[in-house]
Amino acid sequence: MSQQASYQVLARKWRPKSFATLVGQEHVVRALSHALEQQRLHHAYLFTGTRGVGKTTLARIMAKALNCEIGITASPCGVCSSCTEIDSGRFVDYIELDAASNRGVDDMTQLLDRATYAPTLGRYKVYVIDEVHQLSSHAFNSMLKTLEEPPEHVKFILATTDPQKIPVTVLSRCLQFNLKQMPQTHIVDHLSRVLEAEGVAFEPAALRHLAKGAAGSMRDALSLLDQAIAHGAGRVEEEGVRAMLGTVGDEHLFALLDALVAGDVTALLEVAALMDARSLSFDSGLQELATLFHRVALAQFAPAALLDDTERQHLSGYAAALDAEFLQLCYQIAIHGRDELALAPDDYAGFVMTLLRLHAFRPQRAGAVPVAAVRPAVALARPTSTKTMPPKPAPAVDPVVVAPVAVAPAPPTEKTTVSPASTFNDWHALVAQLPLTGMAKQLAQHCELCERTDALVRLRLSPSHKHLLAKAPQDKLQAELQNHFGQSLRLDIDVAEPASETPAERTRNVQRERQDRAIAAIEQDPFVREVVDLFDASIDESTIKPV
Repeated sequence: MSQQASYQVLARKWRPKSFATLVGQEHVVRALSHALEQQRLHHAYLFTGTRGVGKTTLARIMAKALNCEIGITASPCGVCSSCTEIDSGRFVDYIELDAASNRGVDDMTQLLDRATYAPTLGRYKVYVIDEVHQLSSHAFNSMLKTLEEPPEHVKFILATTDPQKIPVTVLSRCLQFNLKQMPQTHIVDHLSRVLEAEGVAFEPAALRHLAKGAAGSMRDALSLLDQAIAHGAGRVEEEGVRAMLGTVGDEHLFALLDALVAGDVTALLEVAALMDARSLSFDSGLQELATLFHRVALAQFAPAALLDDTERQHLSGYAAALDAEFLQLCYQIAIHGRDELALAPDDYAGFVMTLLRLHAFRPQRAGAVPVAAVRPAVALARPTSTKTMPPKPAPAVDPVVVAPVAVAPAPPTEKTTVSPASTFNDWHALVAQLPLTGMAKQLAQHCELCERTDALVRLRLSPSHKHLLAKAPQDKLQAELQNHFGQSLRLDIDVAEPASETPAERTRNVQRERQDRAIAAIEQDPFVREVVDLFDASIDESTIKPV
Protein backbone atom coordinates (compact mmCIF):
# COMPACT_ATOMS: atom_id res chain seq x y z
CA MET A 1 0.00 0.00 0.00
CA SER A 2 1.50 3.31 -1.10
CA GLN A 3 1.87 6.04 1.43
CA GLN A 4 0.72 9.51 0.43
CA ALA A 5 2.99 12.25 1.73
CA SER A 6 1.10 14.74 3.89
CA TYR A 7 1.30 18.34 2.75
CA GLN A 8 2.20 20.98 5.30
CA VAL A 9 0.71 24.38 4.63
CA LEU A 10 3.18 27.18 4.04
CA ALA A 11 2.10 29.18 7.08
CA ARG A 12 3.20 26.29 9.32
CA LYS A 13 6.16 25.11 7.28
CA TRP A 14 7.70 28.57 7.15
CA ARG A 15 6.82 29.63 10.67
CA PRO A 16 9.93 31.35 12.12
CA LYS A 17 11.83 29.20 14.61
CA SER A 18 14.35 31.78 15.82
CA PHE A 19 14.70 35.49 16.35
CA ALA A 20 16.92 35.69 13.26
CA THR A 21 14.14 34.42 10.96
CA LEU A 22 11.36 36.58 12.42
CA VAL A 23 10.43 39.22 9.84
CA GLY A 24 9.41 42.80 10.54
CA GLN A 25 9.64 42.92 14.36
CA GLU A 26 13.23 44.02 14.83
CA HIS A 27 12.38 46.41 17.69
CA VAL A 28 10.89 43.58 19.80
CA VAL A 29 13.62 41.10 18.87
CA ARG A 30 16.32 43.57 19.90
CA ALA A 31 14.80 44.18 23.35
CA LEU A 32 14.17 40.49 24.09
CA SER A 33 17.62 39.45 22.86
CA HIS A 34 19.34 41.95 25.14
CA ALA A 35 17.25 40.79 28.10
CA LEU A 36 18.14 37.14 27.47
CA GLU A 37 21.85 37.85 26.96
CA GLN A 38 22.03 39.88 30.20
CA GLN A 39 19.78 37.42 32.13
CA ARG A 40 17.39 40.28 32.98
CA LEU A 41 14.21 38.22 32.74
CA HIS A 42 10.76 39.47 33.65
CA HIS A 43 8.08 37.09 34.93
CA ALA A 44 5.29 38.29 32.59
CA TYR A 45 5.31 39.55 29.00
CA LEU A 46 2.44 40.96 26.96
CA PHE A 47 2.59 40.83 23.16
CA THR A 48 0.01 42.97 21.35
CA GLY A 49 -0.72 43.35 17.64
CA THR A 50 -3.14 42.46 14.88
CA ARG A 51 -3.64 38.90 13.67
CA GLY A 52 -0.81 37.09 11.99
CA VAL A 53 2.07 39.38 12.98
CA GLY A 54 3.89 36.76 15.11
CA LYS A 55 2.62 36.95 18.71
CA THR A 56 2.40 33.20 19.43
CA THR A 57 5.42 32.54 17.20
CA LEU A 58 7.43 34.96 19.33
CA ALA A 59 6.12 33.22 22.48
CA ARG A 60 7.42 29.84 21.20
CA ILE A 61 10.82 31.31 20.41
CA MET A 62 10.94 32.80 23.91
CA ALA A 63 10.06 29.42 25.41
CA LYS A 64 12.94 27.80 23.48
CA ALA A 65 15.32 30.58 24.52
CA LEU A 66 14.44 29.93 28.17
CA ASN A 67 14.55 26.11 28.03
CA CYS A 68 17.21 25.30 25.40
CA GLU A 69 19.61 22.63 26.70
CA ILE A 70 22.63 24.82 25.95
CA GLY A 71 21.32 27.36 28.46
CA ILE A 72 19.34 30.60 28.48
CA THR A 73 20.24 32.21 25.17
CA ALA A 74 18.95 34.59 22.51
CA SER A 75 19.96 31.99 19.90
CA PRO A 76 18.41 28.63 20.86
CA CYS A 77 19.97 25.67 19.05
CA GLY A 78 16.70 24.39 17.56
CA VAL A 79 17.92 20.77 17.56
CA CYS A 80 17.86 19.70 21.20
CA SER A 81 14.88 17.78 22.56
CA SER A 82 13.48 20.88 24.32
CA CYS A 83 13.58 23.02 21.17
CA THR A 84 12.14 20.35 18.86
CA GLU A 85 9.36 19.45 21.29
CA ILE A 86 8.39 23.10 21.76
CA ASP A 87 8.29 23.53 17.96
CA SER A 88 6.00 20.52 17.66
CA GLY A 89 3.83 21.57 20.62
CA ARG A 90 4.71 18.49 22.72
CA PHE A 91 6.89 20.02 25.43
CA VAL A 92 5.32 19.24 28.79
CA ASP A 93 6.44 22.52 30.39
CA TYR A 94 5.14 24.70 27.57
CA ILE A 95 1.39 25.27 27.98
CA GLU A 96 -0.71 27.23 25.47
CA LEU A 97 -4.18 28.33 26.60
CA ASP A 98 -6.79 29.82 24.30
CA ALA A 99 -8.67 32.36 26.39
CA ALA A 100 -11.49 32.46 23.84
CA SER A 101 -12.57 28.93 24.85
CA ASN A 102 -11.12 28.85 28.40
CA ARG A 103 -12.21 32.19 29.74
CA GLY A 104 -13.83 31.32 33.05
CA VAL A 105 -12.52 31.62 36.58
CA ASP A 106 -12.43 27.81 37.01
CA ASP A 107 -10.13 27.41 34.01
CA MET A 108 -7.79 30.03 35.40
CA THR A 109 -7.82 28.51 38.87
CA GLN A 110 -6.81 25.08 37.48
CA LEU A 111 -3.98 26.65 35.49
CA LEU A 112 -2.63 28.57 38.49
CA ASP A 113 -2.83 25.49 40.72
CA ARG A 114 -0.62 23.54 38.28
CA ALA A 115 1.81 26.46 38.10
CA THR A 116 2.96 25.87 41.68
CA TYR A 117 4.61 22.56 40.74
CA ALA A 118 8.20 22.54 39.51
CA PRO A 119 8.83 21.99 35.80
CA THR A 120 9.13 18.37 34.68
CA LEU A 121 11.82 18.62 31.98
CA GLY A 122 12.61 22.25 31.32
CA ARG A 123 14.21 25.10 33.18
CA TYR A 124 10.95 27.12 33.28
CA LYS A 125 7.27 26.47 32.95
CA VAL A 126 6.04 28.82 30.22
CA TYR A 127 2.33 29.64 30.11
CA VAL A 128 1.10 31.29 26.93
CA ILE A 129 -2.42 32.73 27.12
CA ASP A 130 -3.64 33.71 23.67
CA GLU A 131 -6.38 36.34 23.17
CA VAL A 132 -6.08 37.09 26.87
CA HIS A 133 -8.51 40.03 26.57
CA GLN A 134 -11.37 37.51 26.34
CA LEU A 135 -10.92 36.31 29.93
CA SER A 136 -13.77 37.19 32.24
CA SER A 137 -13.28 39.83 34.92
CA HIS A 138 -13.32 37.14 37.64
CA ALA A 139 -10.62 35.19 35.79
CA PHE A 140 -8.46 38.32 35.61
CA ASN A 141 -8.94 38.92 39.33
CA SER A 142 -7.97 35.34 40.17
CA MET A 143 -4.67 35.62 38.30
CA LEU A 144 -3.56 38.99 39.68
CA LYS A 145 -1.72 37.68 42.75
CA THR A 146 0.09 34.92 40.86
CA LEU A 147 0.89 37.30 38.00
CA GLU A 148 2.46 39.76 40.42
CA GLU A 149 4.51 37.24 42.42
CA PRO A 150 4.73 33.99 40.45
CA PRO A 151 7.01 31.09 41.44
CA GLU A 152 10.61 31.47 40.24
CA HIS A 153 10.16 28.68 37.71
CA VAL A 154 7.11 30.21 35.94
CA LYS A 155 6.99 32.67 33.06
CA PHE A 156 3.73 34.10 31.70
CA ILE A 157 3.43 35.26 28.09
CA LEU A 158 0.13 36.94 27.25
CA ALA A 159 -0.97 37.70 23.69
CA THR A 160 -3.85 39.88 22.50
CA THR A 161 -5.23 41.74 19.52
CA ASP A 162 -7.16 44.16 21.77
CA PRO A 163 -5.08 45.45 24.71
CA GLN A 164 -7.70 48.09 25.52
CA LYS A 165 -9.89 45.36 27.07
CA ILE A 166 -7.22 44.19 29.50
CA PRO A 167 -7.53 45.64 33.02
CA VAL A 168 -4.92 48.20 33.97
CA THR A 169 -4.02 46.08 37.02
CA VAL A 170 -2.88 43.30 34.66
CA LEU A 171 -1.11 45.65 32.23
CA SER A 172 0.94 47.16 35.05
CA ARG A 173 2.33 43.72 35.95
CA CYS A 174 3.62 42.92 32.44
CA LEU A 175 6.34 44.07 30.11
CA GLN A 176 4.39 45.15 27.02
CA PHE A 177 5.65 44.82 23.44
CA ASN A 178 3.61 46.06 20.49
CA LEU A 179 4.17 44.06 17.30
CA LYS A 180 3.79 46.08 14.12
CA GLN A 181 1.86 45.19 11.00
CA MET A 182 4.11 43.86 8.27
CA PRO A 183 5.03 46.42 5.59
CA GLN A 184 4.12 45.25 2.10
CA THR A 185 7.76 45.33 0.99
CA HIS A 186 8.70 42.90 3.81
CA ILE A 187 5.85 40.57 2.86
CA VAL A 188 6.82 40.60 -0.83
CA ASP A 189 10.48 39.88 0.01
CA HIS A 190 9.53 37.00 2.32
CA LEU A 191 7.11 35.46 -0.17
CA SER A 192 9.80 35.68 -2.85
CA ARG A 193 12.23 33.73 -0.65
CA VAL A 194 9.57 31.13 0.14
CA LEU A 195 8.68 30.58 -3.52
CA GLU A 196 12.32 30.36 -4.57
CA ALA A 197 12.94 27.76 -1.87
CA GLU A 198 9.80 25.85 -2.89
CA GLY A 199 10.77 25.98 -6.56
CA VAL A 200 7.53 27.69 -7.64
CA ALA A 201 7.56 30.05 -10.62
CA PHE A 202 6.05 33.46 -9.87
CA GLU A 203 5.57 36.99 -11.15
CA PRO A 204 6.71 39.76 -8.73
CA ALA A 205 3.60 41.82 -9.51
CA ALA A 206 1.43 38.94 -8.25
CA LEU A 207 3.17 39.04 -4.87
CA ARG A 208 2.34 42.73 -4.47
CA HIS A 209 -1.36 41.89 -4.81
CA LEU A 210 -1.03 39.12 -2.22
CA ALA A 211 0.81 41.46 0.17
CA LYS A 212 -1.89 44.07 -0.24
CA GLY A 213 -4.61 41.48 0.37
CA ALA A 214 -2.87 40.24 3.53
CA ALA A 215 -3.29 43.70 5.13
CA GLY A 216 -0.13 43.48 7.23
CA SER A 217 -0.47 39.82 8.31
CA MET A 218 2.36 37.49 7.30
CA ARG A 219 0.28 34.43 8.20
CA ASP A 220 -2.55 35.62 5.95
CA ALA A 221 -0.04 36.31 3.18
CA LEU A 222 1.29 32.73 3.34
CA SER A 223 -2.26 31.34 3.40
CA LEU A 224 -3.14 33.42 0.34
CA LEU A 225 0.06 32.22 -1.31
CA ASP A 226 -1.02 28.60 -0.77
CA GLN A 227 -4.34 29.44 -2.39
CA ALA A 228 -2.64 31.24 -5.29
CA ILE A 229 -0.37 28.24 -6.01
CA ALA A 230 -3.40 25.96 -6.14
CA HIS A 231 -5.36 28.45 -8.25
CA GLY A 232 -2.51 28.82 -10.74
CA ALA A 233 -1.76 25.09 -10.97
CA GLY A 234 1.72 25.47 -9.51
CA ARG A 235 2.44 28.99 -10.80
CA VAL A 236 1.80 32.38 -9.19
CA GLU A 237 0.88 34.86 -11.91
CA GLU A 238 -0.52 38.36 -11.60
CA GLU A 239 -3.64 37.79 -13.68
CA GLY A 240 -4.55 34.63 -11.77
CA VAL A 241 -3.96 36.26 -8.38
CA ARG A 242 -6.12 39.24 -9.30
CA ALA A 243 -8.88 36.92 -10.46
CA MET A 244 -8.58 34.91 -7.23
CA LEU A 245 -8.70 37.99 -4.99
CA GLY A 246 -11.23 39.88 -7.11
CA THR A 247 -9.01 42.95 -6.88
CA VAL A 248 -9.02 45.86 -9.28
CA GLY A 249 -5.85 45.97 -11.37
CA ASP A 250 -3.56 48.96 -11.68
CA GLU A 251 -4.52 49.34 -15.34
CA HIS A 252 -8.12 50.15 -14.32
CA LEU A 253 -7.06 52.56 -11.56
CA PHE A 254 -4.61 54.50 -13.70
CA ALA A 255 -7.05 54.54 -16.60
CA LEU A 256 -9.55 56.21 -14.24
CA LEU A 257 -6.90 58.70 -13.15
CA ASP A 258 -5.93 59.47 -16.77
CA ALA A 259 -9.56 60.04 -17.69
CA LEU A 260 -10.07 62.28 -14.66
CA VAL A 261 -7.01 64.39 -15.53
CA ALA A 262 -8.17 64.67 -19.15
CA GLY A 263 -11.78 65.43 -18.17
CA ASP A 264 -12.94 62.51 -20.34
CA VAL A 265 -16.20 61.26 -18.84
CA THR A 266 -16.59 58.69 -21.63
CA ALA A 267 -13.32 57.02 -20.61
CA LEU A 268 -14.45 56.98 -16.97
CA LEU A 269 -17.64 55.14 -17.92
CA GLU A 270 -15.71 52.73 -20.15
CA VAL A 271 -13.54 51.66 -17.22
CA ALA A 272 -16.63 51.16 -15.05
CA ALA A 273 -18.18 49.00 -17.79
CA LEU A 274 -15.01 46.91 -18.07
CA MET A 275 -14.96 46.35 -14.32
CA ASP A 276 -18.63 45.34 -14.39
CA ALA A 277 -18.01 42.91 -17.27
CA ARG A 278 -15.24 41.22 -15.27
CA SER A 279 -17.34 41.14 -12.07
CA LEU A 280 -14.71 43.11 -10.16
CA SER A 281 -15.57 44.47 -6.74
CA PHE A 282 -16.67 48.11 -6.89
CA ASP A 283 -16.13 48.39 -3.15
CA SER A 284 -12.50 47.32 -3.61
CA GLY A 285 -12.29 49.64 -6.61
CA LEU A 286 -13.20 52.70 -4.54
CA GLN A 287 -10.91 51.57 -1.74
CA GLU A 288 -7.99 51.20 -4.15
CA LEU A 289 -8.86 54.50 -5.84
CA ALA A 290 -8.76 56.30 -2.47
CA THR A 291 -5.39 54.65 -1.79
CA LEU A 292 -4.13 55.87 -5.15
CA PHE A 293 -5.27 59.44 -4.37
CA HIS A 294 -3.42 59.15 -1.06
CA ARG A 295 -0.22 58.07 -2.84
CA VAL A 296 -0.50 60.90 -5.37
CA ALA A 297 -0.96 63.38 -2.50
CA LEU A 298 2.23 62.04 -0.92
CA ALA A 299 3.98 62.55 -4.24
CA GLN A 300 2.81 66.18 -4.15
CA PHE A 301 3.74 67.10 -0.59
CA ALA A 302 6.27 64.49 0.60
CA PRO A 303 7.75 62.50 -2.31
CA ALA A 304 10.46 61.13 -0.02
CA ALA A 305 7.72 59.17 1.80
CA LEU A 306 7.35 57.00 -1.33
CA LEU A 307 10.16 54.50 -0.91
CA ASP A 308 9.68 52.90 -4.32
CA ASP A 309 11.54 54.98 -6.93
CA THR A 310 9.45 53.56 -9.77
CA GLU A 311 6.22 54.48 -8.02
CA ARG A 312 7.53 57.97 -7.23
CA GLN A 313 8.40 58.62 -10.87
CA HIS A 314 5.09 57.20 -12.09
CA LEU A 315 3.01 59.33 -9.74
CA SER A 316 4.98 62.56 -10.19
CA GLY A 317 3.15 63.36 -13.44
CA TYR A 318 -0.24 63.00 -11.77
CA ALA A 319 0.97 65.06 -8.79
CA ALA A 320 1.85 67.89 -11.17
CA ALA A 321 -1.37 67.62 -13.20
CA LEU A 322 -3.85 67.54 -10.29
CA ASP A 323 -4.64 70.57 -8.15
CA ALA A 324 -3.77 69.88 -4.50
CA GLU A 325 -7.16 70.98 -3.15
CA PHE A 326 -9.01 69.00 -5.82
CA LEU A 327 -6.95 65.91 -4.93
CA GLN A 328 -8.04 66.18 -1.30
CA LEU A 329 -11.64 66.46 -2.48
CA CYS A 330 -11.16 63.37 -4.70
CA TYR A 331 -10.01 61.38 -1.68
CA GLN A 332 -13.09 62.41 0.29
CA ILE A 333 -15.42 61.63 -2.62
CA ALA A 334 -13.89 58.16 -3.02
CA ILE A 335 -14.21 57.17 0.65
CA HIS A 336 -17.72 58.63 0.98
CA GLY A 337 -18.73 56.94 -2.26
CA ARG A 338 -17.61 53.63 -0.77
CA ASP A 339 -19.68 54.25 2.36
CA GLU A 340 -22.72 55.01 0.21
CA LEU A 341 -22.53 51.86 -1.94
CA ALA A 342 -24.95 50.09 0.40
CA LEU A 343 -27.51 52.87 -0.15
CA ALA A 344 -27.17 52.87 -3.96
CA PRO A 345 -29.65 50.97 -6.18
CA ASP A 346 -26.74 48.62 -6.97
CA ASP A 347 -22.95 48.71 -6.68
CA TYR A 348 -22.45 49.61 -10.34
CA ALA A 349 -24.75 52.63 -10.09
CA GLY A 350 -23.06 53.77 -6.89
CA PHE A 351 -19.61 53.43 -8.46
CA VAL A 352 -20.60 55.31 -11.62
CA MET A 353 -22.19 58.13 -9.62
CA THR A 354 -18.98 58.46 -7.61
CA LEU A 355 -16.98 58.77 -10.84
CA LEU A 356 -19.41 61.37 -12.17
CA ARG A 357 -19.09 63.27 -8.92
CA LEU A 358 -15.30 63.28 -9.31
CA HIS A 359 -15.73 64.63 -12.85
CA ALA A 360 -18.33 67.22 -11.85
CA PHE A 361 -16.06 68.78 -9.21
CA ARG A 362 -13.06 69.07 -11.49
CA PRO A 363 -11.60 72.59 -11.79
CA GLN A 364 -12.26 74.32 -15.13
CA ARG A 365 -15.17 72.10 -16.03
CA ALA A 366 -17.17 73.01 -19.12
CA GLY A 367 -19.33 76.11 -18.78
CA ALA A 368 -17.60 77.39 -15.66
CA VAL A 369 -16.05 80.84 -15.60
CA PRO A 370 -12.73 80.86 -13.73
CA VAL A 371 -12.73 83.44 -10.97
CA ALA A 372 -9.22 84.53 -11.84
CA ALA A 373 -10.32 85.34 -15.38
CA VAL A 374 -12.42 88.15 -13.89
CA ARG A 375 -9.97 89.39 -11.29
CA PRO A 376 -6.62 88.26 -9.90
CA ALA A 377 -6.52 86.83 -6.39
CA VAL A 378 -4.42 89.03 -4.12
CA ALA A 379 -3.73 87.49 -0.72
CA LEU A 380 -3.11 90.09 1.99
CA ALA A 381 -0.30 89.21 4.34
CA ARG A 382 0.07 90.51 7.86
CA PRO A 383 2.84 93.19 7.87
CA THR A 384 6.00 92.13 9.63
CA SER A 385 7.18 95.68 10.27
CA THR A 386 5.63 99.11 10.73
CA LYS A 387 5.61 101.10 7.47
CA THR A 388 5.96 104.88 7.30
CA MET A 389 2.82 106.14 5.61
CA PRO A 390 2.97 109.23 3.37
CA PRO A 391 1.52 112.46 4.79
CA LYS A 392 -1.29 112.39 2.25
CA PRO A 393 -3.92 109.79 3.11
CA ALA A 394 -3.96 106.87 0.72
CA PRO A 395 -7.08 106.55 -1.40
CA ALA A 396 -9.64 104.02 -0.18
CA VAL A 397 -9.29 100.71 -1.97
CA ASP A 398 -12.04 98.15 -1.98
CA PRO A 399 -10.23 94.88 -1.00
CA VAL A 400 -12.86 92.71 -2.75
CA VAL A 401 -13.74 94.45 -6.00
CA VAL A 402 -10.62 94.70 -8.10
CA ALA A 403 -10.66 96.09 -11.59
CA PRO A 404 -10.47 93.33 -14.18
CA VAL A 405 -7.13 92.77 -15.80
CA ALA A 406 -7.16 91.87 -19.46
CA VAL A 407 -5.01 88.88 -20.24
CA ALA A 408 -4.28 88.65 -23.92
CA PRO A 409 -5.62 85.38 -25.22
CA ALA A 410 -3.49 83.16 -27.38
CA PRO A 411 -3.84 84.01 -31.07
CA PRO A 412 -6.62 81.99 -32.70
CA THR A 413 -5.49 78.97 -34.63
CA GLU A 414 -7.22 78.37 -37.90
CA LYS A 415 -8.55 74.86 -38.27
CA THR A 416 -7.05 73.28 -41.35
CA THR A 417 -7.88 70.04 -43.01
CA VAL A 418 -4.82 67.83 -43.30
CA SER A 419 -4.82 64.98 -45.77
CA PRO A 420 -3.90 61.47 -44.59
CA ALA A 421 -0.70 61.55 -46.60
CA SER A 422 0.56 64.71 -44.87
CA THR A 423 -0.49 63.61 -41.39
CA PHE A 424 1.32 60.31 -41.60
CA ASN A 425 4.52 61.72 -40.13
CA ASP A 426 2.69 64.19 -37.86
CA TRP A 427 1.22 61.95 -35.19
CA HIS A 428 -0.05 64.97 -33.24
CA ALA A 429 -2.19 66.19 -36.16
CA LEU A 430 -3.36 62.66 -36.93
CA VAL A 431 -4.53 62.03 -33.37
CA ALA A 432 -6.46 65.30 -33.43
CA GLN A 433 -8.28 64.14 -36.59
CA LEU A 434 -9.19 60.63 -35.45
CA PRO A 435 -12.71 60.41 -33.90
CA LEU A 436 -11.45 58.72 -30.74
CA THR A 437 -13.03 58.79 -27.28
CA GLY A 438 -12.42 57.27 -23.89
CA MET A 439 -9.48 54.99 -23.27
CA ALA A 440 -8.66 54.69 -26.98
CA LYS A 441 -8.13 58.46 -27.10
CA GLN A 442 -5.95 58.34 -23.99
CA LEU A 443 -3.88 55.55 -25.55
CA ALA A 444 -3.30 57.48 -28.79
CA GLN A 445 -2.40 60.71 -26.95
CA HIS A 446 0.28 58.99 -24.86
CA CYS A 447 1.94 57.23 -27.82
CA GLU A 448 4.73 58.21 -30.20
CA LEU A 449 4.79 57.18 -33.87
CA CYS A 450 7.83 55.00 -34.64
CA GLU A 451 7.17 53.35 -37.98
CA ARG A 452 4.58 53.34 -40.77
CA THR A 453 4.48 50.95 -43.71
CA ASP A 454 1.72 49.89 -46.06
CA ALA A 455 0.59 47.22 -43.59
CA LEU A 456 1.91 48.40 -40.21
CA VAL A 457 1.69 51.28 -37.77
CA ARG A 458 4.17 50.91 -34.90
CA LEU A 459 3.81 53.11 -31.82
CA ARG A 460 5.81 53.56 -28.64
CA LEU A 461 4.14 53.91 -25.23
CA SER A 462 5.82 54.97 -22.00
CA PRO A 463 5.99 52.23 -19.29
CA SER A 464 4.23 54.65 -16.94
CA HIS A 465 1.11 54.40 -19.15
CA LYS A 466 1.19 50.70 -19.99
CA HIS A 467 -2.09 50.33 -18.10
CA LEU A 468 -3.75 51.74 -21.24
CA LEU A 469 -2.79 48.62 -23.21
CA ALA A 470 -6.15 46.89 -22.87
CA LYS A 471 -7.45 45.02 -25.90
CA ALA A 472 -10.55 47.15 -26.46
CA PRO A 473 -8.69 50.52 -26.77
CA GLN A 474 -6.08 48.96 -29.08
CA ASP A 475 -8.79 47.46 -31.32
CA LYS A 476 -10.62 50.80 -31.44
CA LEU A 477 -7.44 52.73 -32.34
CA GLN A 478 -6.52 50.20 -35.04
CA ALA A 479 -10.00 50.40 -36.57
CA GLU A 480 -9.91 54.20 -36.71
CA LEU A 481 -6.45 54.15 -38.30
CA GLN A 482 -7.71 51.74 -40.95
CA ASN A 483 -10.71 53.95 -41.65
CA HIS A 484 -8.50 57.02 -41.86
CA PHE A 485 -5.99 55.55 -44.32
CA GLY A 486 -8.54 53.43 -46.16
CA GLN A 487 -6.54 50.24 -45.99
CA SER A 488 -5.92 47.27 -43.72
CA LEU A 489 -3.27 47.99 -41.08
CA ARG A 490 -1.75 46.13 -38.18
CA LEU A 491 -1.15 48.12 -34.98
CA ASP A 492 1.89 47.26 -32.85
CA ILE A 493 2.64 49.12 -29.63
CA ASP A 494 6.04 48.81 -27.94
CA VAL A 495 6.43 49.71 -24.26
CA ALA A 496 9.46 52.01 -23.98
CA GLU A 497 10.24 55.62 -23.17
CA PRO A 498 9.24 57.87 -26.13
CA ALA A 499 12.11 59.67 -27.84
CA SER A 500 9.98 62.73 -28.67
CA GLU A 501 7.03 64.68 -27.35
CA THR A 502 3.70 62.81 -27.29
CA PRO A 503 0.40 64.60 -28.02
CA ALA A 504 -0.50 64.48 -24.32
CA GLU A 505 2.84 66.04 -23.36
CA ARG A 506 2.48 68.73 -26.01
CA THR A 507 -0.99 69.59 -24.68
CA ARG A 508 0.37 69.87 -21.14
CA ASN A 509 3.29 72.02 -22.29
CA VAL A 510 0.98 74.37 -24.22
CA GLN A 511 -1.29 74.69 -21.19
CA ARG A 512 1.73 75.38 -18.99
CA GLU A 513 2.97 78.09 -21.36
CA ARG A 514 -0.47 79.76 -21.42
CA GLN A 515 -0.57 79.60 -17.62
CA ASP A 516 2.88 81.19 -17.38
CA ARG A 517 1.82 83.98 -19.76
CA ALA A 518 -1.31 84.63 -17.68
CA ILE A 519 0.69 84.80 -14.45
CA ALA A 520 3.24 87.13 -16.03
CA ALA A 521 0.46 89.41 -17.31
CA ILE A 522 -1.07 89.63 -13.82
CA GLU A 523 2.27 90.24 -12.09
CA GLN A 524 3.26 92.98 -14.56
CA ASP A 525 -0.06 94.83 -14.40
CA PRO A 526 0.57 98.29 -12.81
CA PHE A 527 -2.64 98.25 -10.76
CA VAL A 528 -1.92 94.81 -9.28
CA ARG A 529 1.64 95.82 -8.47
CA GLU A 530 0.37 98.94 -6.71
CA VAL A 531 -2.06 96.88 -4.59
CA VAL A 532 0.68 94.38 -3.70
CA ASP A 533 3.09 97.12 -2.64
CA LEU A 534 0.45 99.10 -0.74
CA PHE A 535 -0.87 96.19 1.34
CA ASP A 536 2.30 94.08 1.55
CA ALA A 537 0.32 91.35 -0.22
CA SER A 538 1.12 88.36 -2.41
CA ILE A 539 -0.56 86.93 -5.50
CA ASP A 540 -2.13 83.47 -5.23
CA GLU A 541 -0.94 82.05 -8.56
CA SER A 542 -3.11 78.92 -8.25
CA THR A 543 -6.25 81.05 -8.83
CA ILE A 544 -4.99 82.58 -12.09
CA LYS A 545 -6.38 80.88 -15.17
CA PRO A 546 -5.74 81.83 -18.80
CA VAL A 547 -8.75 82.99 -20.84
